[in-house]
Amino acid sequence: MSVLEIKDLHVAVKDKEILKGLNLTIDLDKTVALLGPNGNGKSTLLQTIMGNPNYTVTKGKIFFDGKDITSLEADERSKLGLFLGMQYPSEVPGVNNVDFLKASLNAHREKPISLFEFYKVLNKAYDKVHIPFEMSNRNLNEGFSGGEKKKNEILQMLIINPKLVLLDEIDSGLDVDAIQTVASVIKEEQANRGFLIVSHYARLYDLINVDRAIILVNGRIAKDGDKSLIQKIDQEGYEWLKKEGIEFEDERQMNSVSIGSCATKEALKGAK
Repeated sequence: MSVLEIKDLHVAVKDKEILKGLNLTIDLDKTVALLGPNGNGKSTLLQTIMGNPNYTVTKGKIFFDGKDITSLEADERSKLGLFLGMQYPSEVPGVNNVDFLKASLNAHREKPISLFEFYKVLNKAYDKVHIPFEMSNRNLNEGFSGGEKKKNEILQMLIINPKLVLLDEIDSGLDVDAIQTVASVIKEEQANRGFLIVSHYARLYDLINVDRAIILVNGRIAKDGDKSLIQKIDQEGYEWLKKEGIEFEDERQMNSVSIGSCATKEALKGAK
């Protein structure tokens, strides 16, 4: 069975250690919810798995399908079957969206796709995510609303067809209809690939099938269980973890850090 395996992973950003000895194995036919208070390493973990060079692995290994990918570039990891749907997709002026999608697809194929076949794939994907096909001729994310950017990430996932999808708050900023669309696509695709999904809201997890829930605290896995963990957090927050002997290195992460903040951003700010 295909798996993602992480062994004793330590990751730093600008000399600030974020992940502190994380161990994790994920079967690539499962959907895993990644939870935890802001600033405890969720986004850092996804970015590190994907190979973002701003995240330095100081110790440990990452294996994907039995291959050590710890030192591979992001594009090499993508070709092996990893995909990251970003929390804040960048606008890329001058790069046509349809050209980008075609180049991305061809980078994952031995032979370039024919124009006819490409437009069949493209039309089907645009239909699924409820984006007007006319938007394919616009520059990548330029002038897109927040919801359109997030849908465009899901569109890329459908085009590239990865083995494991990492989604970093793909539902943040979406209205009810857009969340329904994104959740519907994810649910349909769960039979074809694995998912590791970060969200601060139970509503997305409620709309899909979740096999497992993991809570990160202080850069390590504090809890590993089933979907009931999501319900407990939704009802009680994270304070209950203290009753189980789990201490937070920075209590400010519990209350004063806003939704969307993360330890990486705080580290980058402090380095300026």
